[in-house]
Amino acid sequence: MATQFLRRFFAPQSLVVIGASPKPESLGGVVLRNLLEGQFDKPLWAVNPRGYADVHGVECLRRIADLPRPPDLAVICSPLRSLPKVIDDLSAIGVRAALILSGGASLESEAPLRGRLQKAIRRSGMRVLGPECLGVAVPSRRLNATYAAQPIADGSVAYLGQSGMLGNAMIDWAAGREVGFSHLVTLGDSLDVRLPDVIDYLNLSSKCRALLLHLESIRNARHFMTALRDASRNRLVLAIKSGRTPQATLDSLPETPGIERRDAVIEAALARAGVVRVEDSDELFDALETLSRLKPPRGDRLAIVSNGVGPALLAIDKLIDGGGQLAEFGETTVTALLEAGLDVSRPGRNPIDLGGSATPADYLAALDIVTRDAQVDAVLVLHAPTRLAPAQATAEALIAARERYRHRLLVSWMGLKEALVARAAFNRAGIPSYLSPEKAVRAFLHLVRYRRVQALLHETPPSLPFDSSPEIRKRCHALIEESLRRGRDRLTHEETAQVLAAYGIESAPSRYVADFEEAERATQALPGPWAVKVVHRDNCEPFRYWREASRQTGSLAQDLEQPGSVVDAVVRLGERIAETLPQSPIYSYCLQTMQRGKGSWQLSAGITRDAELGPVIVFGSGGYKIDVMADRQIALPPLNMRLAEELIDRTRAGRLIRAHSEDAAAEITQVAQLLVKLSQMAADLPRLKGLELNPLLLNRDGLTAVDFALDLGERAVQAIMPYPEELRETVTLAGDEVEVRPIRGEDAPLITQFHTRLSEQSIRYRYFHHKAVLSMRELAQLSQINYDRQMAFIAIRRVPDEAAEPGQETHREEMLGVVRVWNDPDNIRTEFSIIVRDDLHGIGLGRLLMEKMIRYSRQVGTLVMVGTVLTDNLPMRRLLKQLGFTLVTNLEEGVIEATLKLNTPQSEWQRHRLEAALD
Repeated sequence: MATQFLRRFFAPQSLVVIGASPKPESLGGVVLRNLLEGQFDKPLWAVNPRGYADVHGVECLRRIADLPRPPDLAVICSPLRSLPKVIDDLSAIGVRAALILSGGASLESEAPLRGRLQKAIRRSGMRVLGPECLGVAVPSRRLNATYAAQPIADGSVAYLGQSGMLGNAMIDWAAGREVGFSHLVTLGDSLDVRLPDVIDYLNLSSKCRALLLHLESIRNARHFMTALRDASRNRLVLAIKSGRTPQATLDSLPETPGIERRDAVIEAALARAGVVRVEDSDELFDALETLSRLKPPRGDRLAIVSNGVGPALLAIDKLIDGGGQLAEFGETTVTALLEAGLDVSRPGRNPIDLGGSATPADYLAALDIVTRDAQVDAVLVLHAPTRLAPAQATAEALIAARERYRHRLLVSWMGLKEALVARAAFNRAGIPSYLSPEKAVRAFLHLVRYRRVQALLHETPPSLPFDSSPEIRKRCHALIEESLRRGRDRLTHEETAQVLAAYGIESAPSRYVADFEEAERATQALPGPWAVKVVHRDNCEPFRYWREASRQTGSLAQDLEQPGSVVDAVVRLGERIAETLPQSPIYSYCLQTMQRGKGSWQLSAGITRDAELGPVIVFGSGGYKIDVMADRQIALPPLNMRLAEELIDRTRAGRLIRAHSEDAAAEITQVAQLLVKLSQMAADLPRLKGLELNPLLLNRDGLTAVDFALDLGERAVQAIMPYPEELRETVTLAGDEVEVRPIRGEDAPLITQFHTRLSEQSIRYRYFHHKAVLSMRELAQLSQINYDRQMAFIAIRRVPDEAAEPGQETHREEMLGVVRVWNDPDNIRTEFSIIVRDDLHGIGLGRLLMEKMIRYSRQVGTLVMVGTVLTDNLPMRRLLKQLGFTLVTNLEEGVIEATLKLNTPQSEWQRHRLEAALD
């Protein structure tokens, strides 16, 4: 239901508090006092069956039915057992939004009461926030419908949490740091309104410049990731997530197979959404202060200037542990430092120790040198007060000279008495200041992490190495359906090899035999020495060592030199499985040539499934005799080549390949291509529950999967909507074969080339002003779209590539036109734009693209399509009229507003929203 009626929570035009009384301990009375002290200036009532004439001067009514008109928002503070009836009574008079502050352990323990409340909410058609929440505050609208213990200051930061008590503490922390809120919401049990709904609403609020999130659990991962990615493209988003350990998790979710800590999946999801995650509440405000004051640096190289080596060493430990780098000075910087004689410990090296006798002038001289070094991304200045360099005097000197330094400066003035005044001066000057060296480094790492996650969100990746096809999907679906028909929840080793082959993933040459006689004959077809694996039900399950540390190699015999040894191995392995695992039927025996002597890297890769966030791609070191999970990193699909390489670089295996391989770039590319294929497999095969390739050998011959397992489950939904392959189609237009397909991130080069073929008039018709060149950020926004909320169809054709070298592809793709839509979160209204290359006007391409987009929008249930056209764009006006759009001239703006009704509203709320959208 997304943002349905949410405006009433954040901008109510009238409000009632149910259960308010004049008693000091009354929850409703506290809420009413907060509303009055916040100077809420809209109609306000109280309801209490005890029949008070008024509560704190506010008119009090005995029954909900006695209200003079339906209020926009009802704040419910009544006893728990009365909640279902209160919801029914509010619904009866037409209330559409209710905030339930009541709650407690009894609601959790009494399932019947919780069930009755849920039924009442569904029956009412109301939006309900809570129960057991702190409430809602929007200081700019004089709304404080909370039981907070102190006033909430106005600001540009929104806080969304799931705990009322933590929300109360957050208000106090913010007050101590002089941070104000644009919105403050805690959602409590989230029986109806959930976190993504509120994020969607706040994405529409220009006042919200930063978003602080406290997460306990994630429900509806697709909606959560969609809303969060939209938010982080336009504002800073910081998150703190409880439940890093199983003991701190309220939901009894199972562990994710093949992953040591489920929390790593949350970490990957937040990073993919462009969100900076912090570990504790104090760090949340430190990160907010840093990221709101400083732009992220180009890299992670930090220089340190200190008046003592001890604090600098503490900072270095924190920096290296956090994944940052200690900057190495260039030759010019080293020479200047040596000539100045400033460093008393290790002249010319980082960190710069000015010594205990350092004066303010020494600090400025060192900074003048270091901040000119191109190999330095930021500078941390540490100071412990001495008689020669008192805290305040040194701080004032640095503040006065700050305009001279192009590098980002962070400072830590240590101490709690003399340094306190200096830190306050830095804060007033806009220079982030921290109590300790470790906190300052942690703040720098926030900047580095924010730059990294935002880069992942906006990068334009290179071309995809692989496209699946309907034939590939059909072949793999047939294998899966046949396995399920036979009552098996996993594929055999041989069937999994067929799936890998369909996606272009090479596996070791194998022969699958039923007994020792077939095994002996198979040795004639494969060169030795050999390995034999008995394939039985239990070892066709991926990540089985995740539960069972033992018997990892109990089904395998290796380095068999003679056919007779192969026969003996088949017999021995069969007897062992029959004895130790009688419940696990044997499917076959797999015979392979040993893969030794090629200088191979042993890797592992695969797909697992998380209970909250769905399919996850895993990668790391591999092999039978190591702890593979010690080097396992994860990423959410879909992946492109850049995201795949980023996943590889986070592993020890990836770092070793880059450091020691003769052709590291080519080998990393091979592995990244495999990960992209796994990502496509996860999208194409929703019944695929887990897939493990281990060991996966990387050597001079390429990348080969030696052992693998694949199991099946219920249909999965990816947290990030994958590329919609099914929407591709090929048509003939003006004698040419043209493919019309959804855009993807890899199309950025096509967009750049397309833009150069547009006239100034075509660009003006599309953007309403001239735009000669598209920036990298604009290219990312145009090519990397969220298919859950946006769609863009591009028309492309293949043409001869005159610049192709011998042996290269002789044709290239060129883009002919594009049509786009942007849906609102409730899928009520979508806004379109279209642009076609100038030399292709008049051949029907614009109509083709518009008709495809109209069909798509109708199919996904959008109610209305709208767009704005310049008045002199006569060809577009004619096309829209032919397509059935209603055109209205907006004389004030000098444009034509086009509207096309696509679907009929299915509810009163949809009709209301549709009418509001068309006003």
